[in-house]
Amino acid sequence: MANAAKRRLENVPGDFFVDESCIDCDACRWIAPHTFTQAGDQSAVHQQPQSPQQRMAALQALVSCPTASIGATDKATQAQTSRAVATLPRAIDGNVFHCGFHAESSFGAASWLIVRPGGNVLVDSPRFAMPLVKRIEAMGGLHTLFLTHRDDIADHDKWAAHFGCKRVMHADDARGLKIDQTLQGRDQLQLADDLLVIGTPGHTRGSACLLHAKRHLFTGDHLAWSARRGQLIGFRDACWYSWPEQIESMKALQSLSFEWVLPGHGRLHHASAADMATSLARCVEWMEK
Repeated sequence: MANAAKRRLENVPGDFFVDESCIDCDACRWIAPHTFTQAGDQSAVHQQPQSPQQRMAALQALVSCPTASIGATDKATQAQTSRAVATLPRAIDGNVFHCGFHAESSFGAASWLIVRPGGNVLVDSPRFAMPLVKRIEAMGGLHTLFLTHRDDIADHDKWAAHFGCKRVMHADDARGLKIDQTLQGRDQLQLADDLLVIGTPGHTRGSACLLHAKRHLFTGDHLAWSARRGQLIGFRDACWYSWPEQIESMKALQSLSFEWVLPGHGRLHHASAADMATSLARCVEWMEK
């Protein structure tokens, strides 16, 4: 739990607060936007929850915070934390879930679970937290762990050891790791009828995306939604390998059809396939400027 003695001055008065240990990972701001906002170079509570739904979202953000920087002063709220734990992973769209339990070692990156008859897929690694482990066991375990890039691997080794699942990753980011299946460059790798891995080097040399059911595109830190710009974007100020390569990788995604972008960092987004195609074209145009 966060330290109330280090409560940020930017928090509004009330139960929920963010303390000074916040690393500005942005997770709480998209999990519970009614409660949390950016204040300087950290997060803060801009409005206390006004409804049961907002309160639950704030509790999910509390549980998911990678640095335990979110707290609640009311003992009744603290007692409700276990209810929030039981809601994770939380459904996003059909059989796709947000895992929560973000890890500090991946700077608070989101991880995602796809529940499918051919074997469940974990996209990037959350904390290896036993409540989450037990929930995923109850949902059918894990067949595959897909790692979008080296930044967001967190506790991947613990998840793989516990579930005996195979790990899939781009070869250029897999060096020194125990990875079972890799791809090269901008190659595509068909894992199953509904699972396509696409090499997208740029953010890192070995970044890759996963397309599920021609609907959900899991993008790591390659592509995300910007509410400020109102379009899809790449992170130029967080491109660790090559911006020109990332532009070319972005162009390669234009041949795909998808309705969801589910990133590791940045905001998720849902739109029609046509609107996504338009926004991606605008993204490429913006990146080339």
